[in-house]
Amino acid sequence: MLKGKKILLGVTGGIACYKSPGICSLLRKKGAEVKVVMTKSTTEFVTPLTFQTMSNNVVHVEMFNQLFNMDVEHISLAKWADIIVIAPATANIIGKFANGISDDMLSTVLMASRSKVMIAPGMNTVMLNSVANQKNIQTLKERGVIILDTQTDLLACNDYGSGKMLEPSQIVDEIDRALTPKDLEGKKFVITAGPTVEALDPVRFITNRSSGKMGYALAERAEKRGAKVTLISGPTSIDIPKVENFVRIKSTRDMFDEVGKYFDECDVLIKAAAPADYRPKNYSDEKIKKGHDSDMSSIEMEQNPDIAKHYGNQKKHQILVGFAAESTNVEEFAKEKLAKKNMDMIVANNIKRTDGGFGTDTNVASIITSASIDNLEIMSKVELADEILDRVKKLLS
Repeated sequence: MLKGKKILLGVTGGIACYKSPGICSLLRKKGAEVKVVMTKSTTEFVTPLTFQTMSNNVVHVEMFNQLFNMDVEHISLAKWADIIVIAPATANIIGKFANGISDDMLSTVLMASRSKVMIAPGMNTVMLNSVANQKNIQTLKERGVIILDTQTDLLACNDYGSGKMLEPSQIVDEIDRALTPKDLEGKKFVITAGPTVEALDPVRFITNRSSGKMGYALAERAEKRGAKVTLISGPTSIDIPKVENFVRIKSTRDMFDEVGKYFDECDVLIKAAAPADYRPKNYSDEKIKKGHDSDMSSIEMEQNPDIAKHYGNQKKHQILVGFAAESTNVEEFAKEKLAKKNMDMIVANNIKRTDGGFGTDTNVASIITSASIDNLEIMSKVELADEILDRVKKLLS
């Protein structure tokens, strides 16, 4: 989480600098404090006033400004930052940083840096892949500098290839990853997410309203905290988080089988999916036609495997976390489910609330174990994911 983090954003004079105010804006929205250092060439593309407005801080360009509160700017900025992010990073600034050249404000701040440094390259394909630039990048990697990938696309120079800077949201995501403590490092998580679909014929199916947002948030936060994550997901329409292993499934039986492939080796199974409890007993290979010897007024159903209960009975060293989406007697039904399925922890919420549950970005949940009930305030699903993972960490220890 980026709330309260201090980000020093360095901006150099590549055409991609028009995206950099967007990085600043996203960081501020996530609660980070941002200061900006621009090179003089950047001011030919974007004005300092733009970054001052977006960051709500003084923007630094000139090397020899008057001392402010008797601070030497390049030293005080380097001390202040939790991370220095250069976006875009031209071949020029990469070469300066790699070879110890400090002849302007930004390169001097980099020389004085004592925090993490992240480089988001943005340049022509040939420049990016040149022997000199690649050698400089390798030098920085060996020093522990985080070098981000580039996108392959049509570039401003009309060449097509690698070198396009990542989008602001991707860069902010990498900053979050870099600053997140790796307190779950080495632990293996299996997380299920989203709905399942149970086919009736090639056209029709039964499903539910699960969006997958909670499971995806858990997978994203667990990965950023150092865990090795296998995310098993039903059909969703949201971006897939960066995890070690992503498995797409359709039916509850598919999900049951996939969990089984990874369960024995995992440390934690989090059942955030909403698998269908029942499926149509009979599947038609052809579309069922209305009025053609078929009665759609009733569909015979049969029970699906209970994934949480099955693996709850199978677990040895694993921690099992479940979810209970209820519309009434929420805590009572959640406690029953906790005991019946041999879970270590269950997260319960009332699906009738408009500010939590299926499809929303927020949730209001209670985290229940056999010994305690924590009733949490409304929060984002990302924040709730960290609350859940904090408790999982305690159970693992």
